[in-house]
Amino acid sequence: MSFAIPFNKPYFSGHETRYIEQAVRSGKISGDGLFTQRVHAYFEQQLGFGRALLTTSCTDALEMAALLLDIRPGDEVLMPSFTFVSAANAFVLRGAKVIFIDSTPLNPNLDAGALAALVTPRTRAIVPVHYAGIACDMDTVLAVARQHQVAVVEDAAHAIDSYHHGRPLGSLGQLGTFSFHETKNIIAGEGGLLAINDPKYGARAEIIREKGTSRSAFFRGEVAKYSWVDVGSSFLPSDIIAAYLWAQLENLADIQQRRRAIWQRYAHALAPLAAHGVGLPQLPAYATNNGHLFYLVCRSLAERTALIAELRHHGIMAVFHYVPLHSSPYYHPQHDGRALPWADHYGNCLVRLPLFYELTAAEQDHVAGVVLQFYQTY
Repeated sequence: MSFAIPFNKPYFSGHETRYIEQAVRSGKISGDGLFTQRVHAYFEQQLGFGRALLTTSCTDALEMAALLLDIRPGDEVLMPSFTFVSAANAFVLRGAKVIFIDSTPLNPNLDAGALAALVTPRTRAIVPVHYAGIACDMDTVLAVARQHQVAVVEDAAHAIDSYHHGRPLGSLGQLGTFSFHETKNIIAGEGGLLAINDPKYGARAEIIREKGTSRSAFFRGEVAKYSWVDVGSSFLPSDIIAAYLWAQLENLADIQQRRRAIWQRYAHALAPLAAHGVGLPQLPAYATNNGHLFYLVCRSLAERTALIAELRHHGIMAVFHYVPLHSSPYYHPQHDGRALPWADHYGNCLVRLPLFYELTAAEQDHVAGVVLQFYQTY
Protein backbone atom coordinates (compact mmCIF):
# COMPACT_ATOMS: atom_id res chain seq x y z
CA MET A 1 0.00 0.00 0.00
CA SER A 2 1.30 3.45 -0.88
CA PHE A 3 0.77 6.31 1.55
CA ALA A 4 0.00 9.94 0.77
CA ILE A 5 2.09 10.78 3.84
CA PRO A 6 4.89 8.25 4.41
CA PHE A 7 6.54 7.72 7.76
CA ASN A 8 9.91 8.81 6.41
CA LYS A 9 11.36 10.34 3.27
CA PRO A 10 15.16 10.45 2.89
CA TYR A 11 16.53 13.99 2.69
CA PHE A 12 18.49 15.01 -0.43
CA SER A 13 20.31 18.33 -0.39
CA GLY A 14 21.30 18.30 -4.07
CA HIS A 15 25.06 18.03 -3.54
CA GLU A 16 25.18 14.32 -2.78
CA THR A 17 25.46 13.12 -6.38
CA ARG A 18 28.04 15.81 -7.21
CA TYR A 19 30.25 14.67 -4.36
CA ILE A 20 29.77 11.02 -5.29
CA GLU A 21 30.92 11.87 -8.81
CA GLN A 22 33.96 13.65 -7.36
CA ALA A 23 34.80 10.55 -5.35
CA VAL A 24 34.49 8.34 -8.44
CA ARG A 25 36.61 10.68 -10.59
CA SER A 26 39.28 10.83 -7.89
CA GLY A 27 40.03 7.16 -8.48
CA LYS A 28 39.70 6.44 -4.74
CA ILE A 29 36.31 5.02 -3.87
CA SER A 30 37.34 2.45 -1.26
CA GLY A 31 37.54 3.32 2.41
CA ASP A 32 39.30 6.29 3.98
CA GLY A 33 39.24 8.52 0.93
CA LEU A 34 38.92 12.31 0.80
CA PHE A 35 35.27 12.44 1.92
CA THR A 36 35.84 9.99 4.77
CA GLN A 37 38.64 12.26 5.99
CA ARG A 38 36.31 15.28 5.82
CA VAL A 39 33.66 13.46 7.85
CA HIS A 40 36.21 12.41 10.47
CA ALA A 41 37.48 15.98 10.77
CA TYR A 42 33.95 17.33 11.16
CA PHE A 43 33.15 15.07 14.11
CA GLU A 44 36.51 15.66 15.74
CA GLN A 45 36.81 19.41 15.19
CA GLN A 46 33.22 20.65 15.05
CA LEU A 47 31.59 18.24 17.53
CA GLY A 48 34.59 17.66 19.77
CA PHE A 49 34.97 13.88 19.67
CA GLY A 50 38.45 12.65 20.53
CA ARG A 51 38.64 10.38 17.47
CA ALA A 52 36.00 9.54 14.86
CA LEU A 53 35.98 6.51 12.58
CA LEU A 54 33.33 6.07 9.92
CA THR A 55 31.79 2.57 9.74
CA THR A 56 29.35 0.80 7.47
CA SER A 57 26.62 0.96 10.13
CA CYS A 58 25.95 1.73 13.77
CA THR A 59 25.81 -2.04 14.22
CA ASP A 60 29.43 -2.26 13.09
CA ALA A 61 30.40 0.60 15.40
CA LEU A 62 28.85 -1.30 18.32
CA GLU A 63 30.64 -4.49 17.32
CA MET A 64 33.91 -2.57 17.20
CA ALA A 65 33.16 -1.27 20.70
CA ALA A 66 32.68 -4.82 21.99
CA LEU A 67 35.99 -5.87 20.45
CA LEU A 68 37.80 -2.83 21.85
CA LEU A 69 36.52 -3.61 25.35
CA ASP A 70 37.72 -7.20 24.90
CA ILE A 71 34.32 -8.56 25.90
CA ARG A 72 34.52 -12.28 26.58
CA PRO A 73 32.19 -15.17 27.47
CA GLY A 74 30.80 -14.72 30.98
CA ASP A 75 31.07 -10.93 30.95
CA GLU A 76 27.89 -8.95 31.68
CA VAL A 77 26.69 -5.83 29.86
CA LEU A 78 23.86 -3.60 31.10
CA MET A 79 21.51 -1.94 28.59
CA PRO A 80 17.83 -1.06 28.15
CA SER A 81 15.44 -3.72 26.94
CA PHE A 82 13.55 -1.18 24.83
CA THR A 83 16.13 -0.75 22.08
CA PHE A 84 17.22 -2.10 18.71
CA VAL A 85 18.69 -5.59 18.58
CA SER A 86 22.10 -4.37 17.37
CA ALA A 87 22.93 -2.98 20.81
CA ALA A 88 22.62 -6.45 22.33
CA ASN A 89 23.91 -8.49 19.39
CA ALA A 90 27.27 -6.73 19.40
CA PHE A 91 28.02 -8.06 22.88
CA VAL A 92 26.21 -11.40 22.60
CA LEU A 93 28.45 -12.19 19.61
CA ARG A 94 31.42 -11.95 21.98
CA GLY A 95 29.76 -14.32 24.46
CA ALA A 96 28.51 -11.75 26.95
CA LYS A 97 25.34 -12.03 28.99
CA VAL A 98 23.07 -9.02 28.55
CA ILE A 99 21.36 -7.70 31.67
CA PHE A 100 18.36 -5.67 30.60
CA ILE A 101 17.24 -2.49 32.36
CA ASP A 102 13.68 -1.19 32.45
CA SER A 103 12.69 2.14 30.89
CA THR A 104 11.49 5.14 32.91
CA PRO A 105 7.93 6.47 33.26
CA LEU A 106 9.21 9.76 31.77
CA ASN A 107 10.53 8.32 28.50
CA PRO A 108 11.81 5.05 27.00
CA ASN A 109 15.41 5.63 28.12
CA LEU A 110 16.92 3.25 30.66
CA ASP A 111 16.18 3.73 34.35
CA ALA A 112 19.61 4.88 35.52
CA GLY A 113 18.52 4.54 39.13
CA ALA A 114 18.28 0.77 38.67
CA LEU A 115 21.85 0.33 37.42
CA ALA A 116 23.81 0.17 40.67
CA ALA A 117 21.82 -2.77 42.07
CA LEU A 118 22.49 -4.80 38.92
CA VAL A 119 26.26 -4.34 38.75
CA THR A 120 28.23 -7.47 39.65
CA PRO A 121 31.94 -8.35 39.54
CA ARG A 122 31.28 -9.65 36.01
CA THR A 123 29.87 -6.35 34.70
CA ARG A 124 32.11 -4.92 31.97
CA ALA A 125 30.04 -2.19 30.31
CA ILE A 126 26.92 -0.05 30.45
CA VAL A 127 25.25 0.83 27.14
CA PRO A 128 22.84 3.78 27.53
CA VAL A 129 20.66 4.34 24.45
CA HIS A 130 19.52 7.93 23.86
CA TYR A 131 16.04 7.14 22.56
CA ALA A 132 14.57 9.70 20.13
CA GLY A 133 17.74 11.76 20.53
CA ILE A 134 16.84 12.61 24.14
CA ALA A 135 19.70 12.14 26.59
CA CYS A 136 19.69 9.47 29.26
CA ASP A 137 20.50 10.48 32.84
CA MET A 138 24.22 10.40 32.11
CA ASP A 139 25.25 11.91 35.45
CA THR A 140 23.97 8.78 37.17
CA VAL A 141 25.21 6.41 34.46
CA LEU A 142 28.72 7.84 34.60
CA ALA A 143 28.78 7.90 38.41
CA VAL A 144 27.87 4.19 38.57
CA ALA A 145 30.42 3.38 35.88
CA ARG A 146 33.20 5.24 37.71
CA GLN A 147 32.34 3.66 41.05
CA HIS A 148 32.49 0.15 39.62
CA GLN A 149 35.19 0.82 36.99
CA VAL A 150 33.14 -0.29 34.02
CA ALA A 151 33.11 1.22 30.54
CA VAL A 152 30.28 3.28 29.05
CA VAL A 153 29.36 2.84 25.39
CA GLU A 154 26.78 5.43 24.33
CA ASP A 155 24.36 4.23 21.67
CA ALA A 156 23.70 7.62 20.06
CA ALA A 157 22.15 6.21 16.89
CA HIS A 158 19.25 8.70 17.20
CA ALA A 159 21.23 11.47 18.79
CA ILE A 160 23.34 13.56 16.44
CA ASP A 161 23.29 17.24 17.46
CA SER A 162 21.72 16.50 20.82
CA TYR A 163 23.26 17.34 24.17
CA HIS A 164 23.46 16.51 27.87
CA HIS A 165 24.22 19.59 29.97
CA GLY A 166 25.74 21.17 26.87
CA ARG A 167 27.96 18.22 25.91
CA PRO A 168 27.29 16.34 22.66
CA LEU A 169 25.75 12.92 23.09
CA GLY A 170 28.24 10.27 22.08
CA SER A 171 31.10 12.21 23.71
CA LEU A 172 30.44 11.33 27.36
CA GLY A 173 31.26 7.62 27.43
CA GLN A 174 34.59 6.07 26.56
CA LEU A 175 32.98 5.13 23.24
CA GLY A 176 29.95 6.38 21.31
CA THR A 177 28.15 5.07 18.24
CA PHE A 178 26.05 6.81 15.59
CA SER A 179 23.79 5.74 12.74
CA PHE A 180 23.34 7.34 9.31
CA HIS A 181 20.59 4.98 8.17
CA GLU A 182 18.05 6.63 5.88
CA THR A 183 15.60 7.07 8.77
CA LYS A 184 18.03 9.22 10.78
CA ASN A 185 18.45 13.01 10.77
CA ILE A 186 21.71 12.85 8.80
CA ILE A 187 21.88 9.97 6.36
CA ALA A 188 24.04 8.02 3.94
CA GLY A 189 21.56 5.26 3.09
CA GLU A 190 23.48 3.05 5.48
CA GLY A 191 26.48 4.05 7.56
CA GLY A 192 27.65 4.65 11.10
CA LEU A 193 30.45 6.11 13.16
CA LEU A 194 32.47 5.14 16.21
CA ALA A 195 33.45 8.04 18.49
CA ILE A 196 36.51 7.25 20.59
CA ASN A 197 36.68 9.51 23.64
CA ASP A 198 39.31 7.59 25.59
CA PRO A 199 42.62 7.83 23.70
CA LYS A 200 43.77 4.42 24.90
CA TYR A 201 41.37 2.84 22.38
CA GLY A 202 42.39 4.92 19.35
CA ALA A 203 45.26 2.93 17.87
CA ARG A 204 43.58 -0.45 18.34
CA ALA A 205 40.28 0.83 16.91
CA GLU A 206 42.06 1.70 13.68
CA ILE A 207 43.51 -1.83 13.49
CA ILE A 208 40.21 -3.58 14.27
CA ARG A 209 38.47 -1.49 11.62
CA GLU A 210 41.04 -2.58 9.01
CA LYS A 211 40.60 -6.35 9.35
CA GLY A 212 43.00 -6.56 12.29
CA THR A 213 45.91 -5.23 10.23
CA SER A 214 48.32 -2.29 10.45
CA ARG A 215 47.21 -1.17 6.97
CA SER A 216 46.34 2.41 7.98
CA ALA A 217 49.73 2.90 9.64
CA PHE A 218 51.41 1.49 6.53
CA PHE A 219 49.70 4.01 4.24
CA ARG A 220 50.87 6.82 6.55
CA GLY A 221 54.43 5.53 6.21
CA GLU A 222 54.66 4.54 9.88
CA VAL A 223 55.51 0.87 9.22
CA ALA A 224 57.46 -0.76 6.38
CA LYS A 225 54.68 -3.26 5.62
CA TYR A 226 51.31 -4.08 7.01
CA SER A 227 50.41 -7.40 8.51
CA TRP A 228 47.82 -9.16 10.68
CA VAL A 229 48.35 -7.89 14.22
CA ASP A 230 44.97 -8.28 15.99
CA VAL A 231 41.41 -9.47 15.53
CA GLY A 232 39.19 -7.31 13.35
CA SER A 233 36.93 -7.11 10.34
CA SER A 234 36.17 -4.85 7.39
CA PHE A 235 34.23 -2.14 9.18
CA LEU A 236 35.13 0.85 6.97
CA PRO A 237 32.68 2.03 4.28
CA SER A 238 33.27 3.09 0.70
CA ASP A 239 34.14 6.73 0.14
CA ILE A 240 30.96 6.93 -1.95
CA ILE A 241 28.96 6.57 1.27
CA ALA A 242 31.14 9.23 2.90
CA ALA A 243 30.54 11.56 -0.07
CA TYR A 244 26.78 11.36 0.40
CA LEU A 245 27.19 11.88 4.14
CA TRP A 246 29.43 14.92 3.67
CA ALA A 247 26.69 16.68 1.69
CA GLN A 248 24.34 16.02 4.59
CA LEU A 249 26.77 17.32 7.22
CA GLU A 250 27.23 20.52 5.25
CA ASN A 251 23.49 21.07 5.72
CA LEU A 252 23.27 19.94 9.34
CA ALA A 253 22.13 23.30 10.71
CA ASP A 254 19.34 23.65 8.14
CA ILE A 255 18.20 20.05 8.55
CA GLN A 256 18.09 20.38 12.31
CA GLN A 257 16.25 23.70 12.27
CA ARG A 258 13.58 22.18 10.04
CA ARG A 259 13.20 18.95 12.02
CA ARG A 260 12.98 20.78 15.34
CA ALA A 261 10.30 23.10 13.93
CA ILE A 262 8.23 20.09 12.80
CA TRP A 263 8.70 18.44 16.21
CA GLN A 264 7.58 21.60 18.04
CA ARG A 265 4.54 21.95 15.77
CA TYR A 266 3.47 18.42 16.66
CA ALA A 267 4.04 19.11 20.36
CA HIS A 268 1.83 22.20 20.23
CA ALA A 269 -0.93 20.67 18.11
CA LEU A 270 -1.13 17.44 20.10
CA ALA A 271 -0.78 18.89 23.60
CA PRO A 272 -4.55 18.36 24.26
CA LEU A 273 -3.93 14.58 24.19
CA ALA A 274 -2.43 14.78 27.67
CA ALA A 275 -5.93 15.33 29.02
CA HIS A 276 -6.88 11.92 27.54
CA GLY A 277 -3.99 10.19 29.32
CA VAL A 278 -1.93 9.86 26.12
CA GLY A 279 1.81 10.20 26.66
CA LEU A 280 3.84 12.83 24.80
CA PRO A 281 7.66 13.15 24.56
CA GLN A 282 9.19 14.63 27.71
CA LEU A 283 12.52 16.45 27.87
CA PRO A 284 14.46 16.27 31.15
CA ALA A 285 16.12 19.54 32.22
CA TYR A 286 19.56 18.20 31.27
CA ALA A 287 18.54 17.19 27.73
CA THR A 288 17.95 18.89 24.37
CA ASN A 289 15.66 17.96 21.50
CA ASN A 290 17.21 17.14 18.11
CA GLY A 291 13.92 16.53 16.32
CA HIS A 292 14.71 12.91 15.54
CA LEU A 293 11.25 11.46 16.04
CA PHE A 294 7.89 12.36 17.55
CA TYR A 295 5.98 9.67 19.36
CA LEU A 296 2.79 9.15 21.30
CA VAL A 297 2.26 6.60 24.07
CA CYS A 298 -1.22 5.17 23.81
CA ARG A 299 -3.08 3.75 26.78
CA SER A 300 -3.19 0.17 25.51
CA LEU A 301 -2.07 -2.09 22.69
CA ALA A 302 -5.63 -2.19 21.34
CA GLU A 303 -5.75 1.60 21.27
CA ARG A 304 -2.45 1.83 19.42
CA THR A 305 -3.56 -0.76 16.88
CA ALA A 306 -6.77 1.17 16.26
CA LEU A 307 -4.91 4.50 15.94
CA ILE A 308 -2.41 3.13 13.41
CA ALA A 309 -5.32 1.65 11.42
CA GLU A 310 -7.19 4.97 11.47
CA LEU A 311 -4.13 6.85 10.27
CA ARG A 312 -3.59 4.26 7.55
CA HIS A 313 -7.22 4.69 6.49
CA HIS A 314 -6.42 8.38 5.91
CA GLY A 315 -3.28 7.64 3.89
CA ILE A 316 -0.86 8.26 6.77
CA MET A 317 1.88 5.81 7.70
CA ALA A 318 2.55 5.68 11.44
CA VAL A 319 4.54 2.84 13.00
CA PHE A 320 5.25 1.26 16.35
CA HIS A 321 8.84 0.61 17.44
CA TYR A 322 10.80 -2.05 19.32
CA VAL A 323 9.66 -5.34 20.74
CA PRO A 324 11.46 -5.28 24.12
CA LEU A 325 14.51 -7.50 23.86
CA HIS A 326 13.93 -9.26 27.19
CA SER A 327 10.72 -10.72 25.75
CA SER A 328 12.14 -11.54 22.29
CA PRO A 329 12.01 -15.16 21.09
CA TYR A 330 15.81 -15.39 21.07
CA TYR A 331 16.71 -13.85 24.42
CA HIS A 332 13.66 -14.43 26.61
CA PRO A 333 14.92 -17.87 27.72
CA GLN A 334 18.19 -16.19 28.84
CA HIS A 335 16.58 -13.25 30.63
CA ASP A 336 16.78 -13.44 34.42
CA GLY A 337 13.00 -13.19 34.84
CA ARG A 338 12.76 -9.65 36.26
CA ALA A 339 9.60 -7.83 35.23
CA LEU A 340 10.31 -4.76 33.09
CA PRO A 341 6.86 -3.15 32.98
CA TRP A 342 7.81 0.17 31.41
CA ALA A 343 9.72 -1.50 28.58
CA ASP A 344 6.65 -3.66 27.97
CA HIS A 345 4.42 -0.59 28.10
CA TYR A 346 6.41 1.25 25.41
CA GLY A 347 6.62 -1.92 23.35
CA ASN A 348 2.83 -2.21 23.39
CA CYS A 349 1.79 1.43 23.30
CA LEU A 350 4.34 3.68 21.59
CA VAL A 351 3.56 4.92 18.06
CA ARG A 352 5.77 7.12 15.88
CA LEU A 353 4.30 9.81 13.64
CA PRO A 354 5.68 10.92 10.24
CA LEU A 355 8.62 13.31 10.62
CA PHE A 356 10.92 14.22 7.74
CA TYR A 357 12.43 17.37 6.24
CA GLU A 358 9.88 17.77 3.44
CA LEU A 359 6.79 17.22 5.60
CA THR A 360 4.61 20.24 4.87
CA ALA A 361 2.52 22.21 7.34
CA ALA A 362 -0.65 21.02 5.57
CA GLU A 363 0.44 17.39 5.82
CA GLN A 364 1.32 17.81 9.47
CA ASP A 365 -2.04 19.44 10.16
CA HIS A 366 -3.71 16.46 8.50
CA VAL A 367 -1.78 13.99 10.69
CA ALA A 368 -2.55 15.92 13.88
CA GLY A 369 -6.18 16.38 12.87
CA VAL A 370 -6.72 12.65 12.34
CA VAL A 371 -5.10 11.86 15.70
CA LEU A 372 -7.16 14.43 17.57
CA GLN A 373 -10.37 13.30 15.90
CA PHE A 374 -9.58 9.70 16.79
CA TYR A 375 -9.40 10.61 20.47
CA GLN A 376 -12.70 12.48 20.33
CA THR A 377 -14.45 9.18 19.76
CA TYR A 378 -12.19 6.38 21.01
